Amino acid sequence: METSRRSYLKDLAHRGVIQGATISPTGENSDFCHYFGGVRYALPPLQRWRRARRLPSTFTYGTQQSPGQCDSGAGLCPQPGFLQLSPENPDAWTEDCFQCNVWVPTGEAPKDGWPVFVFIHGGWLQFGSPNGFNAGALLGEADFNAVVVMPAYRVNLFGFLYSTELAEDAASVGETVGNHGFWDQRLALEWTKENIHLFGGNPDNITISGYSAGANSVFHQLAYDLRQPDSHAIVRQACMFSNSPAVQPKSPAETQIQFNQLLTALGIPLTLPGNEKLARLRSLPAKALLDAGKTIDVHQFRPTTDSGFILPTLFESLDNGGFARRMLARNVRLMLGECRDERYLYAVWFPPKANTLSAVRTRLIADYPERIVDAALPLHFPNGQLPSDCKDWVSDAWGKIYADMQVHHMQRGFIHALTSNTGGVDASSLLYRYRIEYRAKCMDKAMPIEWGVTHSSDYPLWFWGNGDVLTPTEKKNTYEALIGPLSRFVQGQTAAGQDKFGWGTSGQENVRTFKPDGTVKIEGDAMWNEGVNVWKKLRQADMSKPKL
Repeated sequence: METSRRSYLKDLAHRGVIQGATISPTGENSDFCHYFGGVRYALPPLQRWRRARRLPSTFTYGTQQSPGQCDSGAGLCPQPGFLQLSPENPDAWTEDCFQCNVWVPTGEAPKDGWPVFVFIHGGWLQFGSPNGFNAGALLGEADFNAVVVMPAYRVNLFGFLYSTELAEDAASVGETVGNHGFWDQRLALEWTKENIHLFGGNPDNITISGYSAGANSVFHQLAYDLRQPDSHAIVRQACMFSNSPAVQPKSPAETQIQFNQLLTALGIPLTLPGNEKLARLRSLPAKALLDAGKTIDVHQFRPTTDSGFILPTLFESLDNGGFARRMLARNVRLMLGECRDERYLYAVWFPPKANTLSAVRTRLIADYPERIVDAALPLHFPNGQLPSDCKDWVSDAWGKIYADMQVHHMQRGFIHALTSNTGGVDASSLLYRYRIEYRAKCMDKAMPIEWGVTHSSDYPLWFWGNGDVLTPTEKKNTYEALIGPLSRFVQGQTAAGQDKFGWGTSGQENVRTFKPDGTVKIEGDAMWNEGVNVWKKLRQADMSKPKL
């Protein structure tokens, strides 16, 4: 969709003045929204692999005479390229990516402020940026009356590298290490809680949402938030689009293997003292680190059970009902779901290096603990042979098992844990499930038609074109199926155990399905038993691990 911009100044009281832009559809007299891109939420760390720093109380963005320039976008953390979603451009990279993009409705805010919709971008935690998402038409044309906040955060090895050497280095300055990307997101949430009223938002009505790895991030942010005292709670409700928690993240001993592989790939001797290893790593340019990271076996930089952001008992709290109990105590509603054909996009992200089951195993170990992989493979390939409905291992079988592990099976297991745990806690009244089988025509320019409704093909639905154009029929169908109810969900139009926003589902197996013909049907879940069975077997495998 073609839009025009004109300069817009915003006075943020004690935070000073920023210059953003008012976005309008080209040729129209009305405005979509106000946009502020690259609004700083934290100061960069003093060194690579240290925690970002909170903005001091005296921090200001600018003055009336010299306003802070916030009309572009957030900084882009160094990252590998992937299709058109993330072009690899070192000239655009910066390790100071601690900014967010803020989209604000036009007009006067309600008395208590607009609700706030924080959206965390995806990208396997390896790449991505909020700059690829456009909430303009969503606010201006679809009446999604909320302030939208999209933070950038550190990804891949800049955000999720862990080792004993890094842990000792961090402890020397009173910090924890690992999961820096998650700590960045939390800082962005805390900044939102403290400052969003300056943009007309309601700090007491924050919905945290995310897509893919952003949805996985939502789970971990929710888990962290539920552990905080009520006075420090931020999350009012949550949306997890196309992802789910799968297993307890790798232990420090397991992620040390990855760190050692990275050092070896870079020619850094493992016999060096820890401080010398880190000095060499910190002296290298970002591209050298990324290029080496692509070559090692464990090339996916994932969360670590660091006992700081992620507790060793996280998945035990799902098993025993503790997680569900805390959700109920805070009445945190959760919307979650999937696309019909997730596997096609999943199949092309770092596929196995050979057309064999062994290569699939090696590739899965880049994401998951080895014991989990060895428990999962027989469940998907019981005789160790290529299934009859798969043409090869390297794309077809790989895409299916990866999508099941990232979304389909694990999401059903997660729902099962929230509703049928050993503690007898049933949080089904807080859950709102969906399945998307509908594809907008504008996606044909970005992804092959034969991929169907694959992972991320629903971006134009959730973001009302996401900068492109939906047809009049697509707008009608999408508003009725998704955006209208989502808007009411974000507004907070429900009470505990009630559906006042028009979702229509109930119980753990009910799914709101956006059908290919544009209709909506409330259906039972045909994959429920399969997904729950896989979840249970993987939980058994995880609980059998030796105590470290």
